[in-house]
Amino acid sequence: MGWTSRKRLLCALNNDKPDRLPVTTHHVMPYFLENYMGGKSRKEFFGYFGLDQIVWTVPHKPDKNKNEYYDPNHKEIGFLESRRIFSKEWKVETKKIANTKHNTVRYNFITPSGNLSMILKSNDHTTWVSEYLIKEKKDIEILAKHMVHPKCNIEKVNKVADELGDGGIVRGHIPTFDVFGQPGTWQDAACLMNIEELIMATFEDPEWVHEFLQILLERKLTYVESLKSAKYDILELGGGSGSTTIISPRIFDEFVAPYDKQIIQSAHESGQKISYHICGGKMPILENIANMNPDAMETFTPPEMGGDVDLKKASEIIGDRVCMIGGFDQGTYFERSSPEQTRQEVRRCFEAAGKDGGYILAPSDHFFDAKPELVKAFADEAHKCKY
Repeated sequence: MGWTSRKRLLCALNNDKPDRLPVTTHHVMPYFLENYMGGKSRKEFFGYFGLDQIVWTVPHKPDKNKNEYYDPNHKEIGFLESRRIFSKEWKVETKKIANTKHNTVRYNFITPSGNLSMILKSNDHTTWVSEYLIKEKKDIEILAKHMVHPKCNIEKVNKVADELGDGGIVRGHIPTFDVFGQPGTWQDAACLMNIEELIMATFEDPEWVHEFLQILLERKLTYVESLKSAKYDILELGGGSGSTTIISPRIFDEFVAPYDKQIIQSAHESGQKISYHICGGKMPILENIANMNPDAMETFTPPEMGGDVDLKKASEIIGDRVCMIGGFDQGTYFERSSPEQTRQEVRRCFEAAGKDGGYILAPSDHFFDAKPELVKAFADEAHKCKY
């Protein structure tokens, strides 16, 4: 058997042992490529460092039977945001707000029942919400009546997969809310209203929270049900707002797991695999997530990166049930260590979670700043971790 990046990653995703430890990263950020790699492409990034390649694509497709069409003024941004889909009842208008410290844009959602709006700000590293979409509880009624439910553009996904061949795997994610969101149902809601208010609503008006989550779930299920012939290797679900650094295990069990479990089941029925992504705290809910039956879990964020994960203990708890992805402290070992210390950390991760297979070494989420020589040491040492 000739091992390729694709075979190696798929072997680990099947919770088995490949020839060596698979090593990759989550997202390759444009900031890093431009500021540290002289503008290299994502494909060149993987080749330069000897990492096992992942290609992300998330193309959506309008349903012409419902008179849907692409937003004529919007294009897919990079590799994460799909081209928006409009209908007669759902449009998005943008307006840049001048004279602000950060790039600031107001998004107006135009519907027959009234308009909603949100404001996003961004810098070279990231984007965040400065005005939330849901301002009153009745606003979710507009989403229920008019929000477009995108489907997968299978032709585009399969073209990416065919062009990639054995060079790596194709990843995508469950659709987020238009403009800004997260793949998980609760996590998407947390991008549309203030998280503190959402948490308080679980105590004060749980029925409304469930109604809100059901509206978002139905949109996601429409997409998942359209995936039956898409050549994805794995799709991401979840998001940081489900972590135990933000919510309690009780809230997770009542307001996160029941909805995302349905997505995972539907994805499996469509022949797709799911990686459940939580950056932040997750040790108290490791088994809760595994009980949702995902195929993989990520990012296993260590305490040094703001999480709580003991990688060895996590592997002992759920390592025989799912593929584990991540666990590497990129803040320390891509920025502030020596190459030898980075190599030692790779070995530590391998000993903690990788010796029995079913483990993909990766940073605990994406990174912006890194010394290329440390990324090189990271990949090179992983190549030496043999099975």
